[in-house]
Amino acid sequence: MTTTRTTPARTNHARTRRALAAGLAAAALATGLAACGDDDGSGSDTGSDRGSAAVSVPESADFNEADVVFATDMVQHHAQALAMVDMTTGRDLDPEVADLVEQIRSAQAPEIEQMVDWLTAWDQPVPPTVNDHANAHAEDGTGTDGSGGMDMDSDMPGMMSDAEMDALEEAPDASFQEEWLEMMVAHHEGAVEMAETEAAEGEDADAVALAESIVDSQSAEIEQMRALLGA
Repeated sequence: MTTTRTTPARTNHARTRRALAAGLAAAALATGLAACGDDDGSGSDTGSDRGSAAVSVPESADFNEADVVFATDMVQHHAQALAMVDMTTGRDLDPEVADLVEQIRSAQAPEIEQMVDWLTAWDQPVPPTVNDHANAHAEDGTGTDGSGGMDMDSDMPGMMSDAEMDALEEAPDASFQEEWLEMMVAHHEGAVEMAETEAAEGEDADAVALAESIVDSQSAEIEQMRALLGA
């Protein structure tokens, strides 16, 4: 048996998806706008080029580079998971899958807020996710929607490219649920890998505790999704 939720037609969903993920990082953008406005380069790094610059951690801090990398990357990772959750709106889902969707939503949205709060408290840049202020002004018109938006391609474990996200969104109803579960399994596996690194190398007690919680909860969800797939 399947459940159907009636929603407006899915038109221009690529833009809708990017707007959702950007909205989830609203607190992040509020922090980043000031730095983005410094054209002379005097502002702090926005996070999009974090990989090219060392994380600056004061010697007296109760957190370390692993904590910063974990929070920075997981904000982006969670935002993409929630964009995938949003894609299920209006789709015919089995009840167990619909319940899983809401379980992921209710867990990861508050975790984004928590990690944004940590980065702000640590005086670290909050990362852009999608359609952020800094990347929205790209002059070459790149991005899947042609608006200069940031491509979601990433070397983060389990992170999907824009092409993969668009393909999922355009999947016919007959195959959507299976494709969504397969992608979310891979996404969760990446999150678990990132969280295991933080649990082993992090210093901030709260960040390590969240990482351990992610390992436990998302590992359980992976097993649940594999069962739903019949794997």
